[in-house]
Amino acid sequence: MLGEGILKGMAETARNFFGSYVDKDRLTTVQYPEERLPQIEATRDFPFLVYDGTDWEQGMRCVSCQICEKECPPKCIYIAKSADKKPDATGKPQFYPARFDIDISVCMSCQICVEVCPFDAIKMDVDFELSTDNRFGGLLLDKKQLSKSNEYYNKIHPTEAAAVDAALADERAKAEAKARQAAEAKAAAAAPVAASVAGETK
Repeated sequence: MLGEGILKGMAETARNFFGSYVDKDRLTTVQYPEERLPQIEATRDFPFLVYDGTDWEQGMRCVSCQICEKECPPKCIYIAKSADKKPDATGKPQFYPARFDIDISVCMSCQICVEVCPFDAIKMDVDFELSTDNRFGGLLLDKKQLSKSNEYYNKIHPTEAAAVDAALADERAKAEAKARQAAEAKAAAAAPVAASVAGETK
């Protein structure tokens, strides 16, 4: 019949239109901010810096390699590398960012900074309620404002954070095993020398 396809299409459109008012699973309106949709794990809004332990300055994973700053398409990341080194959460001396700012008024939430970071130091947050009446200063976040704990990261992105924690733990275990082997080899090499010196003194 002529126009049958058009009628079927209009009927489907009408069913979807009226169904969105009566079907609870299809209601599109949320009474925000009293009602909120549940956050999905893949949500990404603006970057934040991850730190381990309880001290955000000492535990900061960022070693100021500046890769994220170089790769950022809108150039909204500003990093000043430290002149000295400080021990990180594991006690290893590392460079740290003397300054780390992100201008979220420019950030386009592309996640490139996360992808290129070799230390899993920068991740994407789920917090989108960042409006302010201070257009410039209020939207330029410094390293203290950007720093959030690994526990927070595990809370908002549990699957991803578990994989990152496992990889970091594996790297630490390998580094410790390598250091142990080097110490044992050094001790084994020093033992014959010590024995010969002891024999000569007799």
